[in-house]
Amino acid sequence: MFKYGQDIGIDLGTATVIAYVKGKGIVLREPSVVAVDNNTGEVLAVGKEARRMLGRTPGNIVATRPLREGVISSYTVTEKMLKYFINRVCGKFIFAPRIMICIPSKVTEVEKKAVIDAASQAGARKVYLIEEPIAAAIGAGIDISKPCGNMVVDIGGGTTDIAVISLGGSVVSSSLKVAGDKFDEAIVKYIKKKYNVIIGERTAEDLKINIGCVYPKIQDMEMDIRGRDLATGLPKTLTVHSSEMLEALIEPAMMVIDAVHGVLEKTPPELAADISDRGIYMTGGGCLIDGLDKLLQEKTGINVMIAQDAISCVALGTGKALDNLDVLDAKKRR
Repeated sequence: MFKYGQDIGIDLGTATVIAYVKGKGIVLREPSVVAVDNNTGEVLAVGKEARRMLGRTPGNIVATRPLREGVISSYTVTEKMLKYFINRVCGKFIFAPRIMICIPSKVTEVEKKAVIDAASQAGARKVYLIEEPIAAAIGAGIDISKPCGNMVVDIGGGTTDIAVISLGGSVVSSSLKVAGDKFDEAIVKYIKKKYNVIIGERTAEDLKINIGCVYPKIQDMEMDIRGRDLATGLPKTLTVHSSEMLEALIEPAMMVIDAVHGVLEKTPPELAADISDRGIYMTGGGCLIDGLDKLLQEKTGINVMIAQDAISCVALGTGKALDNLDVLDAKKRR
Protein backbone atom coordinates (compact mmCIF):
# COMPACT_ATOMS: atom_id res chain seq x y z
CA MET A 1 0.00 0.00 0.00
CA PHE A 2 1.19 3.52 -0.89
CA LYS A 3 2.20 5.22 2.37
CA TYR A 4 1.68 8.95 2.83
CA GLY A 5 3.39 11.21 5.31
CA GLN A 6 2.19 11.60 8.87
CA ASP A 7 -1.11 13.20 9.87
CA ILE A 8 -0.49 16.03 12.32
CA GLY A 9 -2.94 18.08 14.39
CA ILE A 10 -1.68 21.51 15.45
CA ASP A 11 -3.19 23.81 18.06
CA LEU A 12 -1.67 27.03 16.72
CA GLY A 13 -2.17 29.10 19.85
CA THR A 14 -1.27 32.72 20.56
CA ALA A 15 0.79 31.58 23.57
CA THR A 16 1.62 27.92 22.87
CA VAL A 17 1.87 25.58 19.89
CA ILE A 18 0.87 21.98 20.66
CA ALA A 19 1.33 19.24 18.04
CA TYR A 20 -0.42 15.87 17.99
CA VAL A 21 0.72 13.04 15.71
CA LYS A 22 -1.74 10.30 14.77
CA GLY A 23 -0.83 7.12 16.62
CA LYS A 24 1.67 8.85 18.95
CA GLY A 25 -0.35 11.48 20.83
CA ILE A 26 1.03 14.91 21.85
CA VAL A 27 4.66 15.13 20.71
CA LEU A 28 5.42 18.84 21.00
CA ARG A 29 4.45 21.68 23.35
CA GLU A 30 6.36 24.92 22.84
CA PRO A 31 5.71 28.65 23.40
CA SER A 32 4.80 30.38 20.12
CA VAL A 33 7.73 32.79 20.27
CA VAL A 34 10.36 33.36 17.57
CA ALA A 35 13.64 35.29 17.87
CA VAL A 36 14.69 36.90 14.58
CA ASP A 37 17.84 38.81 13.62
CA ASN A 38 16.57 42.06 12.10
CA ASN A 39 19.69 42.63 9.99
CA THR A 40 19.68 39.24 8.22
CA GLY A 41 16.08 38.07 8.71
CA GLU A 42 17.49 34.79 10.09
CA VAL A 43 15.57 32.86 12.77
CA LEU A 44 17.84 32.50 15.81
CA ALA A 45 15.57 30.59 18.19
CA VAL A 46 12.05 29.18 18.36
CA GLY A 47 9.90 28.08 21.30
CA LYS A 48 11.33 27.83 24.83
CA GLU A 49 14.72 29.31 23.88
CA ALA A 50 13.07 32.31 22.21
CA ARG A 51 10.68 32.81 25.16
CA ARG A 52 13.68 33.25 27.48
CA MET A 53 14.74 36.16 25.25
CA LEU A 54 11.43 38.09 25.54
CA GLY A 55 12.21 41.61 26.76
CA ARG A 56 15.93 40.78 27.03
CA THR A 57 17.28 41.23 23.49
CA PRO A 58 19.76 43.74 22.00
CA GLY A 59 18.60 46.11 19.25
CA ASN A 60 19.22 43.85 16.25
CA ILE A 61 17.42 40.80 17.70
CA VAL A 62 13.66 40.81 18.13
CA ALA A 63 11.83 38.11 20.09
CA THR A 64 8.22 38.23 18.91
CA ARG A 65 5.00 36.28 19.10
CA PRO A 66 3.85 35.98 15.47
CA LEU A 67 0.23 35.32 16.49
CA ARG A 68 -1.84 37.98 18.17
CA GLU A 69 -5.41 37.53 19.39
CA GLY A 70 -5.70 34.13 17.74
CA VAL A 71 -4.70 35.24 14.23
CA ILE A 72 -1.45 35.62 12.29
CA SER A 73 0.08 39.06 12.77
CA SER A 74 3.42 38.30 11.09
CA TYR A 75 3.03 35.95 8.13
CA THR A 76 6.69 35.22 7.33
CA VAL A 77 7.64 34.60 10.97
CA THR A 78 4.62 32.26 11.44
CA GLU A 79 5.64 30.32 8.35
CA LYS A 80 9.22 29.92 9.66
CA MET A 81 7.94 28.87 13.08
CA LEU A 82 5.57 26.26 11.57
CA LYS A 83 8.37 24.94 9.33
CA TYR A 84 10.64 24.51 12.36
CA PHE A 85 7.96 22.67 14.37
CA ILE A 86 6.86 20.46 11.44
CA ASN A 87 10.49 19.45 10.81
CA ARG A 88 10.93 18.67 14.50
CA VAL A 89 7.80 16.50 14.55
CA CYS A 90 8.29 14.73 11.21
CA GLY A 91 12.05 14.50 10.83
CA LYS A 92 12.98 13.63 7.26
CA PHE A 93 9.79 12.24 5.73
CA ILE A 94 9.49 11.26 2.05
CA PHE A 95 5.96 12.64 1.79
CA ALA A 96 4.73 15.93 3.21
CA PRO A 97 2.26 15.55 6.10
CA ARG A 98 -1.46 16.33 6.11
CA ILE A 99 -2.10 18.93 8.80
CA MET A 100 -5.21 19.95 10.68
CA ILE A 101 -4.99 23.36 12.37
CA CYS A 102 -7.31 24.99 14.93
CA ILE A 103 -8.66 28.47 14.33
CA PRO A 104 -10.90 30.75 16.47
CA SER A 105 -14.60 30.44 15.62
CA LYS A 106 -15.09 33.93 14.19
CA VAL A 107 -12.10 34.43 11.89
CA THR A 108 -12.47 36.03 8.45
CA GLU A 109 -11.83 34.26 5.13
CA VAL A 110 -8.61 36.28 4.73
CA GLU A 111 -7.36 35.10 8.15
CA LYS A 112 -8.28 31.48 7.27
CA LYS A 113 -6.37 31.76 3.99
CA ALA A 114 -3.31 33.15 5.83
CA VAL A 115 -3.24 30.04 8.08
CA ILE A 116 -3.65 27.65 5.11
CA ASP A 117 -0.95 29.45 3.07
CA ALA A 118 1.51 29.59 5.98
CA ALA A 119 1.11 25.85 6.69
CA SER A 120 1.37 24.96 2.97
CA GLN A 121 4.54 27.04 2.59
CA ALA A 122 5.93 25.41 5.74
CA GLY A 123 5.66 21.97 4.11
CA ALA A 124 2.12 20.63 4.50
CA ARG A 125 0.71 18.53 1.66
CA LYS A 126 -2.86 19.39 2.57
CA VAL A 127 -4.25 21.71 5.25
CA TYR A 128 -7.59 21.34 7.03
CA LEU A 129 -9.09 23.81 9.50
CA ILE A 130 -11.20 23.04 12.56
CA GLU A 131 -12.91 25.55 14.89
CA GLU A 132 -11.36 25.71 18.35
CA PRO A 133 -14.56 25.16 20.39
CA ILE A 134 -15.40 22.02 18.36
CA ALA A 135 -11.85 20.66 18.78
CA ALA A 136 -11.99 21.54 22.51
CA ALA A 137 -15.32 19.70 22.91
CA ILE A 138 -13.94 16.58 21.19
CA GLY A 139 -10.78 16.77 23.32
CA ALA A 140 -12.85 17.09 26.51
CA GLY A 141 -14.53 13.79 25.66
CA ILE A 142 -17.95 15.22 24.74
CA ASP A 143 -19.91 13.29 22.10
CA ILE A 144 -20.78 16.20 19.80
CA SER A 145 -22.56 14.05 17.18
CA LYS A 146 -25.76 13.72 19.24
CA PRO A 147 -28.72 16.12 18.89
CA CYS A 148 -28.25 17.74 22.29
CA GLY A 149 -26.65 21.02 23.34
CA ASN A 150 -23.16 21.27 24.83
CA MET A 151 -21.59 24.57 25.77
CA VAL A 152 -17.82 24.98 25.57
CA VAL A 153 -15.85 28.01 26.76
CA ASP A 154 -12.26 27.80 25.45
CA ILE A 155 -10.02 30.48 26.99
CA GLY A 156 -6.66 30.56 25.22
CA GLY A 157 -3.87 33.12 25.10
CA GLY A 158 -5.36 35.52 22.54
CA THR A 159 -9.04 34.63 22.23
CA THR A 160 -11.91 33.21 24.21
CA ASP A 161 -14.15 31.04 22.05
CA ILE A 162 -17.63 30.27 23.28
CA ALA A 163 -19.89 27.88 21.39
CA VAL A 164 -23.07 25.86 21.79
CA ILE A 165 -22.50 22.63 19.86
CA SER A 166 -25.10 20.14 18.63
CA LEU A 167 -24.99 17.48 15.89
CA GLY A 168 -21.29 18.08 15.25
CA GLY A 169 -21.51 21.81 14.52
CA SER A 170 -21.73 25.22 16.24
CA VAL A 171 -25.30 26.47 16.67
CA VAL A 172 -24.38 29.75 18.37
CA SER A 173 -20.80 30.92 18.80
CA SER A 174 -18.82 33.96 19.80
CA SER A 175 -15.13 34.83 19.75
CA LEU A 176 -13.78 37.42 22.13
CA LYS A 177 -10.33 39.05 22.03
CA VAL A 178 -10.09 38.83 25.82
CA ALA A 179 -8.04 35.90 27.13
CA GLY A 180 -4.72 35.07 28.82
CA ASP A 181 -2.82 38.00 27.24
CA LYS A 182 -5.44 40.52 28.35
CA PHE A 183 -5.22 39.14 31.91
CA ASP A 184 -1.43 39.73 31.79
CA GLU A 185 -1.94 43.28 30.45
CA ALA A 186 -4.44 44.00 33.25
CA ILE A 187 -1.81 42.97 35.83
CA VAL A 188 0.88 45.19 34.21
CA LYS A 189 -1.52 48.18 34.23
CA TYR A 190 -2.59 47.56 37.83
CA ILE A 191 1.00 47.37 39.17
CA LYS A 192 1.94 50.51 37.23
CA LYS A 193 -1.09 52.44 38.54
CA LYS A 194 -0.85 51.30 42.16
CA TYR A 195 2.90 51.12 42.74
CA ASN A 196 4.29 53.30 39.89
CA VAL A 197 6.43 50.31 38.90
CA ILE A 198 6.72 48.76 35.44
CA ILE A 199 6.93 44.96 35.17
CA GLY A 200 7.45 42.74 32.12
CA GLU A 201 5.03 40.34 30.40
CA ARG A 202 6.73 37.30 31.90
CA THR A 203 6.55 38.66 35.47
CA ALA A 204 2.84 39.43 34.95
CA GLU A 205 2.26 35.88 33.70
CA ASP A 206 4.09 34.43 36.73
CA LEU A 207 1.85 36.50 39.02
CA LYS A 208 -1.27 35.31 37.19
CA ILE A 209 -0.25 31.63 37.40
CA ASN A 210 0.99 31.66 41.00
CA ILE A 211 -1.38 33.98 42.90
CA GLY A 212 -3.89 35.23 40.31
CA CYS A 213 -7.58 34.80 41.17
CA VAL A 214 -10.99 36.18 40.18
CA TYR A 215 -12.89 34.93 43.22
CA PRO A 216 -12.00 35.78 46.84
CA LYS A 217 -9.56 33.25 48.31
CA ILE A 218 -9.94 31.87 51.83
CA GLN A 219 -6.25 32.52 52.48
CA ASP A 220 -4.50 35.56 51.00
CA MET A 221 -1.31 34.55 49.16
CA GLU A 222 1.69 36.72 48.35
CA MET A 223 4.59 36.80 45.89
CA ASP A 224 7.71 38.93 45.52
CA ILE A 225 8.35 40.50 42.13
CA ARG A 226 10.88 42.92 40.66
CA GLY A 227 10.26 45.79 38.31
CA ARG A 228 11.50 49.28 37.44
CA ASP A 229 10.43 52.20 39.61
CA LEU A 230 9.18 54.99 37.33
CA ALA A 231 10.08 57.73 39.83
CA THR A 232 13.74 56.75 40.38
CA GLY A 233 14.36 54.61 37.27
CA LEU A 234 15.92 51.96 39.54
CA PRO A 235 14.97 48.30 40.06
CA LYS A 236 12.49 47.76 42.89
CA THR A 237 11.16 44.69 44.72
CA LEU A 238 7.46 44.48 45.63
CA THR A 239 5.31 42.04 47.55
CA VAL A 240 1.99 41.52 45.78
CA HIS A 241 -1.06 39.79 47.33
CA SER A 242 -3.73 37.64 45.71
CA SER A 243 -6.42 40.11 46.91
CA GLU A 244 -4.74 42.73 44.66
CA MET A 245 -4.75 40.24 41.75
CA LEU A 246 -8.50 39.91 42.26
CA GLU A 247 -8.85 43.69 41.78
CA ALA A 248 -6.65 43.60 38.67
CA LEU A 249 -8.28 40.59 36.98
CA ILE A 250 -11.98 41.00 37.75
CA GLU A 251 -12.61 43.37 34.83
CA PRO A 252 -11.37 41.07 31.99
CA ALA A 253 -12.97 38.08 33.78
CA MET A 254 -16.36 39.84 33.77
CA MET A 255 -15.97 40.55 30.02
CA VAL A 256 -15.64 36.78 29.42
CA ILE A 257 -18.68 36.10 31.62
CA ASP A 258 -20.75 38.75 29.80
CA ALA A 259 -19.84 37.07 26.49
CA VAL A 260 -21.00 33.68 27.84
CA HIS A 261 -24.22 35.38 28.93
CA GLY A 262 -24.64 36.83 25.42
CA VAL A 263 -24.28 33.37 23.81
CA LEU A 264 -26.77 31.86 26.28
CA GLU A 265 -29.30 34.58 25.39
CA LYS A 266 -29.09 33.62 21.68
CA THR A 267 -29.31 29.85 22.33
CA PRO A 268 -32.54 28.10 21.22
CA PRO A 269 -34.65 27.07 24.26
CA GLU A 270 -34.30 23.29 23.76
CA LEU A 271 -30.51 23.54 23.68
CA ALA A 272 -30.52 25.96 26.64
CA ALA A 273 -32.40 23.30 28.62
CA ASP A 274 -29.72 20.72 27.68
CA ILE A 275 -26.95 23.09 28.83
CA SER A 276 -28.77 23.67 32.11
CA ASP A 277 -28.76 19.87 32.68
CA ARG A 278 -25.29 19.07 31.36
CA GLY A 279 -23.39 22.19 32.52
CA ILE A 280 -20.75 24.35 30.86
CA TYR A 281 -17.34 22.89 29.95
CA MET A 282 -14.27 25.11 30.28
CA THR A 283 -11.06 24.39 28.38
CA GLY A 284 -7.80 26.19 27.53
CA GLY A 285 -5.01 27.47 29.78
CA GLY A 286 -6.88 30.69 30.64
CA CYS A 287 -9.66 28.79 32.44
CA LEU A 288 -7.15 27.66 35.09
CA ILE A 289 -7.11 31.10 36.75
CA ASP A 290 -8.20 30.44 40.31
CA GLY A 291 -11.94 30.90 40.85
CA LEU A 292 -13.00 31.57 37.22
CA ASP A 293 -15.22 28.48 37.21
CA LYS A 294 -16.81 29.51 40.53
CA LEU A 295 -17.45 33.04 39.27
CA LEU A 296 -19.07 31.77 36.05
CA GLN A 297 -21.20 29.31 38.00
CA GLU A 298 -22.34 32.06 40.39
CA LYS A 299 -23.23 34.48 37.58
CA THR A 300 -25.07 31.97 35.33
CA GLY A 301 -26.52 29.55 37.87
CA ILE A 302 -25.31 26.66 35.67
CA ASN A 303 -22.89 23.96 36.82
CA VAL A 304 -19.37 24.64 35.43
CA MET A 305 -16.74 21.94 34.85
CA ILE A 306 -13.08 22.35 33.91
CA ALA A 307 -12.00 19.69 31.39
CA GLN A 308 -9.50 17.09 32.59
CA ASP A 309 -6.47 18.22 30.56
CA ALA A 310 -7.65 21.78 29.91
CA ILE A 311 -4.47 23.08 28.23
CA SER A 312 -4.20 20.16 25.77
CA CYS A 313 -7.93 19.77 25.05
CA VAL A 314 -7.88 21.57 21.70
CA ALA A 315 -4.81 19.64 20.48
CA LEU A 316 -6.30 16.31 21.63
CA GLY A 317 -9.56 17.13 19.85
CA THR A 318 -7.67 18.02 16.68
CA GLY A 319 -5.82 14.71 16.99
CA LYS A 320 -9.08 12.76 17.29
CA ALA A 321 -10.47 14.67 14.29
CA LEU A 322 -7.48 13.44 12.23
CA ASP A 323 -9.16 10.03 12.11
CA ASN A 324 -11.80 11.53 9.83
CA LEU A 325 -9.40 13.06 7.29
CA ASP A 326 -9.97 10.23 4.81
CA VAL A 327 -13.74 10.78 5.08
CA LEU A 328 -13.23 14.52 4.39
CA ASP A 329 -11.04 13.74 1.38
CA ALA A 330 -13.58 11.25 0.02
CA LYS A 331 -16.36 13.87 0.37
CA LYS A 332 -14.28 16.43 -1.55
CA ARG A 333 -13.57 13.91 -4.34
CA ARG A 334 -17.25 13.10 -4.64
